[in-house]
Amino acid sequence: MITVAELRGIRVFAPLPQQTLEYLTGAVEDIRLAAGEYFAHEGDERALFIVVEGGAELTKVVNGDERVIGTRKPGQFFGELPMTFSTPFPASGRAAQPSRIIKLEPTVYYTVAAMAPSLPDLVAGLARRYVDWLQQIAAERPETDVTLIGPRQDAGVHRAAGFLTRNQVAFDRVTLDAPVPGETYPVLDVAGGPRLVAPTMREIAEVIGLAVTPTASDYDVIVLGAGPAGLTAAVNGAAEGLRTVVIESLAPGGQAGTSTRIENYTGFPFGISGDDLASRALKQAKRLGAEIVVTRAVEAVRPGPTEVVLDGGDVVRAPVVIVATGVEWRTLPVAGVDRFLGNGVYYGAARSDSALAHGADVCIIGAGNSAGQAALFFSRHARSVTMLVRGETLETSMSRYLIDQIAANGTIRVETRSEVEGLHGDGSLHAVDVADRRSGRTTTRDCTVLFVMIGADAATDWLPPEIARDGHRFVMTGQDAAASPQWTQDRRPFALETSAPGIFAIGDVRSGSVKRVAAGVGEGGMAVAFVHQYLALAR
Repeated sequence: MITVAELRGIRVFAPLPQQTLEYLTGAVEDIRLAAGEYFAHEGDERALFIVVEGGAELTKVVNGDERVIGTRKPGQFFGELPMTFSTPFPASGRAAQPSRIIKLEPTVYYTVAAMAPSLPDLVAGLARRYVDWLQQIAAERPETDVTLIGPRQDAGVHRAAGFLTRNQVAFDRVTLDAPVPGETYPVLDVAGGPRLVAPTMREIAEVIGLAVTPTASDYDVIVLGAGPAGLTAAVNGAAEGLRTVVIESLAPGGQAGTSTRIENYTGFPFGISGDDLASRALKQAKRLGAEIVVTRAVEAVRPGPTEVVLDGGDVVRAPVVIVATGVEWRTLPVAGVDRFLGNGVYYGAARSDSALAHGADVCIIGAGNSAGQAALFFSRHARSVTMLVRGETLETSMSRYLIDQIAANGTIRVETRSEVEGLHGDGSLHAVDVADRRSGRTTTRDCTVLFVMIGADAATDWLPPEIARDGHRFVMTGQDAAASPQWTQDRRPFALETSAPGIFAIGDVRSGSVKRVAAGVGEGGMAVAFVHQYLALAR
């Protein structure tokens, strides 16, 4: 605990009365940090920090990179802007060296301010100077080395933009009103590198420097899939000293990465988009030392000792494999849908798809929370949004808060007992045929963007027969795995362990899982705890 004498050694506190300083000694947090430890993160609730010993760095993510935007020496503040304007932290703070920092919560700050009015005057003056500094940073034009060129309604352009966004690659976009005759898209220009025409996602990954090949052949843990569950497992595994590699077939985020808004995730009172949540988890996993390999499909898993065979023949080994491959969107059972994929028809809906909806007539098929969140998000960009719902009402499948928000939104129309029966367009989608099951009538209406969100299924046929699955092909774990004929061990499997010892399953791919982001994140953390127990058994 900090003493009165130590507080008097800080210039701003030196003139304060003895009574005020005695109050502070029992009210402030006295924090000691190692170099690199964070004491505040961008977006945190307001507080006032004062460096006592050592030094601090202020960092902010600018154009995708964390940049040091300022420093604080002993006696200097951090948090003057949030405290003055009642806003969250606009930047993060970390110890630049072994440091000691005290923290004043708002109630403590205002109590001291009442005792010593000079303190809020000083803090407010510093806040005004800090605002000027942040305005200069915000005015900087993003510097990018990648430019994506192509028409708005182009399947390849859509895939490339989503791939770059989900891998946190900053890029400029040149959108063409119409394709140039004879040209193929997308076109990717990379500064100092090649010009790629209609590249595969693997080619894009290679040219922009993403990892597409594991750096080693042996690891402690191999995580298959980089959705919220898989990334959480990677964060926990790497943080606990396990050499961890994540194998992802496309880009991080999983199905959650295609959610425009997650409203019920604890700790985000105003919600968070799926791609933002995945982006944060990806940064965290990388910072802690997890290796992320993208655009690699798993061709086979060979249990005990476990080997994972990747497309192209690469083999990686580990005593533990965590399957977090999630689910795949169900396809729309309408004739000709394949020719419109990426040219008007899209499975899932990510925040990065906002450009598609700009000024368009958007239709969304689905009645779950994801569909409702997408409708609300795209209503800010589209000319109209129509939700086509097969059932009688939204109440059976959607949360009440979403239903109420949709009802209050004049841009969104909900049509129940309705199904899409036909698609029209020359190259890209122009209209859809919608059948009204009440009246029996089918009408054709303008629709240039159709998001399909009708549920998802497990895609687990690639797994070996040693891993038991239920009647819907979801992977069985724990008690269910123990009851399967594939389990032959004397011990009981761990709660998230499959019928193949040392292979765990988490998230949406697991039989009986709660299909919620928070549940997948929880299982990602639990899995690593079980991994340690399993490795102890092996030893």
